[in-house]
Amino acid sequence: MVLPFFFLLLIVTQAWSVRPQQLQQQSKNIFILAGQSNMAGRGGVVNNTITGIATWDGIVPPQCSPNPSILKLSANLTWVLAHESLDSDIDFNKINGVGPGMAFANYVLGKDPNFGIIGLVPCAVGGTKISLWEKGTFLYKQMMKRAQASVQNGGTIQALLWYQGESDTESQEDAKSYRAKLKKFFLDVRDDLQSPMLPIIQVALASGSGPYIEIVREAQMGIDLLNLRTIDAKDLPLEPDNLHLTTAAQVQLGKMFADTFLKFLPSGPINDPN
Repeated sequence: MVLPFFFLLLIVTQAWSVRPQQLQQQSKNIFILAGQSNMAGRGGVVNNTITGIATWDGIVPPQCSPNPSILKLSANLTWVLAHESLDSDIDFNKINGVGPGMAFANYVLGKDPNFGIIGLVPCAVGGTKISLWEKGTFLYKQMMKRAQASVQNGGTIQALLWYQGESDTESQEDAKSYRAKLKKFFLDVRDDLQSPMLPIIQVALASGSGPYIEIVREAQMGIDLLNLRTIDAKDLPLEPDNLHLTTAAQVQLGKMFADTFLKFLPSGPINDPN
């Protein structure tokens, strides 16, 4: 059973029986979700063949339903109850649909009901090359600003979930330089968050907007860092544009993220040593 969007809004409204101030003060297990459009979520987004206008069908699978234990850091840096589409106020120049974030959080809580409050920090922006995420760029600074804001009232950043690279398949030069740029990005994130062993889960591409997909995939799978895991999206179903994951694929990807993250936790959530 899937939930039409207007029923989803009713659920979210009812969940607001929790006062907003309480959301800000709760300690959270925080996850940064960054990358480009397949992380932001285009599940259920289709282009009208006549008008060319993209719309989201508004269908939310039960695996992506709101949960009082799943929060999101909004664009204005306040915690709100999370719901699809998760990145609508971040990747605001595009039409967003279902992404992996809500499914990920629900799967984690399903596997470990005592995990605690999950705080999702969406940062993904569609159509962005790795060069736009380098340290010092606008996107990098925004991600760091959001990450730092997320821990102000209690919580620990548990992992970076990363899905990006489709735009780097367009140019052979970009594809060949991808590995070095991505590795430096991961190291810079850990350094700036003062978390040298921060778990990072990246996605090996399912698709690309250019012909050099395999070069980028090889680069992604060839990075060797401690606490870096790669999950492979190849063969997950795509929307008719052959670029973006379907809603069902995003649900599966969320589960893959969750299963991989939970392997980092032999005895419970990663605790802040401070």
